[in-house]
Amino acid sequence: MIKKEEPVMVKNPDDFPVYWFETSDSVSRRFQFESDGHLSMKVVDDARPVPQKMVESFLNKFFPFGYPYSVNEGYLRYTQFRALQHLSSAALSVLSTQSLLFAAGLRPTPAQATVVSWILKDGMQHAGKLICSNLGARMDSEPKLWRILADVLYDFGTGLELVSPLCPHLFLEMAGLGNFAKGMAVVAARATRLPIYSSFAKEGNLSDIFAKGEAISTLFNVAGIGVGIQLASTVCSSMEGKLVAGSILSAVHLYSVVEQMRGVPINTLNPQRTALIVSNFLKTGKVPSPPDLRFQEDLLFPERPVQDAGNVKVGRALHKAVKPSQVQKLKEVFVEEKFLLSQGKSWTDMVLEHDATGEDALRGWLVAAYAKSMRKSYNDPDDIILQDAYDKMNDVFNPFLSQVQAKGWYTDRFLDGTGTRFAW
Repeated sequence: MIKKEEPVMVKNPDDFPVYWFETSDSVSRRFQFESDGHLSMKVVDDARPVPQKMVESFLNKFFPFGYPYSVNEGYLRYTQFRALQHLSSAALSVLSTQSLLFAAGLRPTPAQATVVSWILKDGMQHAGKLICSNLGARMDSEPKLWRILADVLYDFGTGLELVSPLCPHLFLEMAGLGNFAKGMAVVAARATRLPIYSSFAKEGNLSDIFAKGEAISTLFNVAGIGVGIQLASTVCSSMEGKLVAGSILSAVHLYSVVEQMRGVPINTLNPQRTALIVSNFLKTGKVPSPPDLRFQEDLLFPERPVQDAGNVKVGRALHKAVKPSQVQKLKEVFVEEKFLLSQGKSWTDMVLEHDATGEDALRGWLVAAYAKSMRKSYNDPDDIILQDAYDKMNDVFNPFLSQVQAKGWYTDRFLDGTGTRFAW
């Protein structure tokens, strides 16, 4: 009888665990698909020195995933000065709270001042928040300016609290006014946070940038409270010491926020950025990118007209900017446009229709700039100069707009704050 042999069972390759090794930056990792389909990872060998491990761990916790390639230019500069800003602000807050309690007749320890600071920020702050909330459109147009103003208001309120022991009979008035200013500062700072963070988002990672930015703020706020407690226990035990340390911290605080804003590459069009784009284009034939333009912005006086871009002002009411007798003539020049231009003695008024976009604003600015240049060379009437400038704008606008959009500018909206617009 021939014995029947049992068939040899060959395992299906799919039954074997699928794994592989990856080595990157001196770290070897083993990846494997588990039976339930999930991917697991295990570090097999890590030859990195300890300092490098610490640095990379810090970056993973406080910087967006994929940094520096996942954010736009300027993020590191912004983060460095943001950390310094929060450090000095938190230390100054501890000193001001301690001064308030002294003015109220108490003799707190530094630790007590730290705890009570979370209570005293209420009250008059609410009134300041309500008033400042009506200025949201202006903050959309000029987030950098309002972010700086927020810290000026905060330091003003803190300064009032700091000197309150010098006039304890006015404790309620000074504490109330100080918290009123701080309430306005809180709204302005929070309202401008999103457009600033959005300017750094490069790969749809706004939430990650926001989360890591708040982590940096929290870390250095805690460090600043520690610095404030140490100062309150030593050099700031006297009123003279508080005034000196408070002045230094306030100067560092304001310097930090100004340097932060210089590093922010906002890509939306407002009056100042539009004027600077046009000015650069007329001088060089090229359009600057948002990172290139950020250092040209006037952070404190953004509404100041740019001479090389036609000296244009936007936002005045139509009946104030244009004489009634000129309206029909201007409509005939700018037949299909969503803007009107009116030359005044010191500047050119541009009035926009209610649905005008960034492209419309760019068209109007180019016309105004060309017209201003022509007035220096020709003595023709204004209507002829405007028509010639309008024709010249039409000749260059398509390649100009292509450059603007290729550089990353967002042209679907024009943020002119609470400027008045018109509709026929």
